[in-house]
Amino acid sequence: MPLFHVVVLTSLAMLAFAANSLLCRMALQSQAIDAASFTAVRLVSGALILALVVRLRRAPAAGVGNWWSAWMLFAYAAAFSLAYVSLPAGAGALILFGAVQATMVGVGLWRGERLALRQWAGLLLALTGLVVLLRPGLSAPPWRASLLMLVAGMAWGVYSLRGKGAADPMGVTAGNFLRAAPLALLLPALMPSQISMNAAGLAYALCSGVLTSGLGYVVWYAALPGLKAGTAASVQLSVPLLAAIGAVLLLDEAWTLRLTLAGGAILGGIALVVVSLSGGKNASSKA
Repeated sequence: MPLFHVVVLTSLAMLAFAANSLLCRMALQSQAIDAASFTAVRLVSGALILALVVRLRRAPAAGVGNWWSAWMLFAYAAAFSLAYVSLPAGAGALILFGAVQATMVGVGLWRGERLALRQWAGLLLALTGLVVLLRPGLSAPPWRASLLMLVAGMAWGVYSLRGKGAADPMGVTAGNFLRAAPLALLLPALMPSQISMNAAGLAYALCSGVLTSGLGYVVWYAALPGLKAGTAASVQLSVPLLAAIGAVLLLDEAWTLRLTLAGGAILGGIALVVVSLSGGKNASSKA
């Protein structure tokens, strides 16, 4: 694949994944839709577009997903939406990204993998940044919403690990979305008093499901063959940064000193850990 195509596809994928945070926060902040309905529309529309893509492609499917991964996908999407009811988009993207990578590294350590001294230093730096971001203070994000986003990141980290090395990542992703869709449809039924949706809210959720989730994965999987494992890991560092910049420009969120220091520590620390990992262990971790 020509380098220009790889760069364009990778850039579009990173913008799409960062836009997920912006779309969700924009929809919930304006009360155009409730969190449960946003989750349901996002996963159902994402499942439909991915099923269509898999059906239209010429290559046969080598994987159809599984229920454990579908539950992790549902847990991520539900906690993600519930967190963004009150969590700023910039802080939320940092917490999510940090939790995803920390979960994946932590599981690797539990399985007996070893980190070099530089990687341990990076992990400590990232955790310090997370503590700085969440410590009590006037500019600290809401702790309940932050905890929900940590859960979302942990669920996505587990989901990514379960899909690592899949022979047909697109087919597996489509299958997992299809399984998660009925779970998501049950969520509004559990929160009937909070259900609300207007045309704008539906549009936000559809954009998140069809464009920035479903087609975002299509673009990312198209770019991956042209990326080395270290490059695939490092480009992910741009996602929370893009989300934070977008939140400042589009949502009038403040770019605080706390966010700057914490973000630098989290992203810098994770860079020390993941960029030198071999085998593409983090190449598929996208939210």
